[in-house]
Amino acid sequence: MTARHGLPLCNGEAVARRDVPQLSIGEFRDFVVGHVAGGDRISALFGVPGESGTTRLFAVLACGDTGSLSVTSTDVRDAYPALTPDCPQAHWFEREIAEQWAVRPQSHPWLKPIRFHRSYRPGHDAWDRPDSDALLPGVTDFFRVEGEEVHEVAVGPVHAGVIEPGHFRFQCHGETVFHLEISLGYQHRGIERALAGGQSSRAIHYMETLAGDTTIGHATAYCQNLEALGGGAVPARAAAIRGLALELERMANHAGDLGALAGDVGYLPTQSFCGRLRGDLLNLTALLCGSRFGRGLVRPGGVGFDLDAARGAQLGDRLQATMHDLTAAVNLLWDSASVLARFEETGVVPRRTAVELGLVGVAARASGLDRDARFDLPAGVFRTSQIPVSTSDSGDVFARAWVRWLELQRSAAFLQEQLRTMPEGAARAPCPPGEPDRLAVSVVEGWRGELCHVALADEAGRLAWYKVVDPSFHNWMGLALALRGEEISDFPLCNKSFNLSYCGHDL
Repeated sequence: MTARHGLPLCNGEAVARRDVPQLSIGEFRDFVVGHVAGGDRISALFGVPGESGTTRLFAVLACGDTGSLSVTSTDVRDAYPALTPDCPQAHWFEREIAEQWAVRPQSHPWLKPIRFHRSYRPGHDAWDRPDSDALLPGVTDFFRVEGEEVHEVAVGPVHAGVIEPGHFRFQCHGETVFHLEISLGYQHRGIERALAGGQSSRAIHYMETLAGDTTIGHATAYCQNLEALGGGAVPARAAAIRGLALELERMANHAGDLGALAGDVGYLPTQSFCGRLRGDLLNLTALLCGSRFGRGLVRPGGVGFDLDAARGAQLGDRLQATMHDLTAAVNLLWDSASVLARFEETGVVPRRTAVELGLVGVAARASGLDRDARFDLPAGVFRTSQIPVSTSDSGDVFARAWVRWLELQRSAAFLQEQLRTMPEGAARAPCPPGEPDRLAVSVVEGWRGELCHVALADEAGRLAWYKVVDPSFHNWMGLALALRGEEISDFPLCNKSFNLSYCGHDL
């Protein structure tokens, strides 16, 4: 056991499972609550099957000041004192633990299912439901505000347009939203359980489709874990190409979001331009590997496609032309008083709230948090090539749009620099099989925010359990709080300013 009761490790590093401290539940609770109060953040909090009918809880904390991670564990049975009352960041995680393992976090303020599936412990249920009860997403007790002039508005799960399913329940007084409750789970596919038992040939495809707009991010996190478990090294050229693809993925999604935000306030010029320019950026990823979403590119040990000089030059020229057009399109937003009037002071998430909820990515940086895994927990090419962290401090729709624009510009500059200095050598190296009884943690700054993957290997080196935390898992509650005090008609705009993933959350 370490002095801090947590085992420090670097991003993309594997450690022996026996070296992870095993605390009493009281020590575990004090460790997590205390370190979060001191400025650390929960990257992952999850359960796995323990010994003698127990459930082992693991906590992975991100220590931004030291550039490292810390992991600790404890064993629980059917209940334990909840962390959430003293650590709101644990709220969503503890609901997931209760649902998966039928372990009740006592005194949790709002304990409800998040994916609406049966417990992984047969015959156990944290909500004491009969086995005959149907588990249908969205069928649950919702928070209600009582009063003669208070009314309830239910939206979804089926939405207009091309959008994934999710249910939103608003408590309103006139147009003003008192409370928004978000119920998901309609996209649950059981990906984490499908990964247990070994590194099958299908696993990389699960990662690439876990959240389709984050193919590169999730595939990179998964491959970094396999490489750590096996002690393999990725060639510098492969790391650079992965970095190119990750930033192209960020740029395409940010460009699309800026266009969609323009569309939500009826500003058609930027909406039209950005829709086309998003396609141009996706086509640059296709230039790398033949897939606009990057499927087939990131593979254990490196990348599946090299980048020759001719295609590299073409990529640089096309990127420059796209950024020229994108700059003109996006600047129309900042020059339009009517657009700014709709963006500014809408959907505000104060910095303190962002800290308490543990928000990540654009949502965190727009509330003034200097939080970016590329800088705080660098891996791959970001260990030697830094991208400045883009922040704003107003926490509103404008800030979330502005941070996207800053990141677009800085990602473009990074891409051009990488193309000029692309290392020579191989694009892929052998990835040795995993060593037995190891634990690895991989963190990647995806375009929405931090992706955290945790892999636990069994005595044969196969995956005994695999945990994925998509940034949307951290941020859905941020959207709910952004709507408090807003007009319900602002919900589409606020929702798009976060643009969270349903399937990435539901797994």
